[in-house]
This record gives sequence, C-alpha cells and structure tokens, in this order.
Amino acid sequence: MNDGFVKSSAAENIDDVVQNQAKNGELPCAVAFDIADKLKISPAAVGECADRLKISLVKCQLGLFGYMPEKKIINPALHVGLDLKTAIEAALVNGRLPCASAWAISKKFKIRKMDVSSAGEALGIKIKPCQLGAF
Repeated sequence: MNDGFVKSSAAENIDDVVQNQAKNGELPCAVAFDIADKLKISPAAVGECADRLKISLVKCQLGLFGYMPEKKIINPALHVGLDLKTAIEAALVNGRLPCASAWAISKKFKIRKMDVSSAGEALGIKIKPCQLGAF
C-alpha cells in the first residue's frame, strides 16, 4: 500500500514529506502528527521542519490556532465537571496545561480534545507548550 510517505530514513526525507503534505504553505496539526507517527519522529521535529521550510501549522486539534478568520475556534465551556477540573489542575506545569497532557486527559475522559481546551478556557488556564512547537 502506498501511503504517500517515502520509506527511507526520517533524516533524509522529513523535508520532502512535510513539503509534499503541505497545501498552500500550510500543514494541519493532524497531518503533522501523522507524519511524525509514520516517520517515527517526534511531533516537535515535524514542527521544527515546518518552521524551517516556512510552512504554517494550521487547524490545531485543540482549536487554539490556524483557523480563519478568528485564528482559534474554541470558546469557554459552559460547565466543567469536577473530575475534569481536577484532572486539568493536577496536570498543570507552571500554571499551564501542556498540550500533551490535554491530549492525555481527552483520552482518559473519552472526550474531544477541543472539549479539554474549552474547559481550560473556562478555568482561565492556558495550554502550553504545543507538541509541535507552535506556541
């Protein structure tokens, strides 16, 4: 099966793969993670490559950046359950929720990633750092 990815080492083809997967100078977050998974490299390495190639990361899976025209598409949740609030607060590092922790909470609670970021917005908690290095 041809999945569009070159099967040589990541160091040799990451630039080519990122350029080939980008459309109009943009690389969606989900595609960046797919590249990282297929090439067995860190998402940060894909983000660094995109930055080096001047390719914009878009459509953050947490809804925080890369959407038009407002950039982010999440709003504060109307209600945040105590269990979710406790999990978010327990995962804070220097008062912020790391993106990777937001993903883990999403998986643990079986909720959408954007539901975690919406809860964070309601609680006044910023998500940082991004796994791709976007923020």
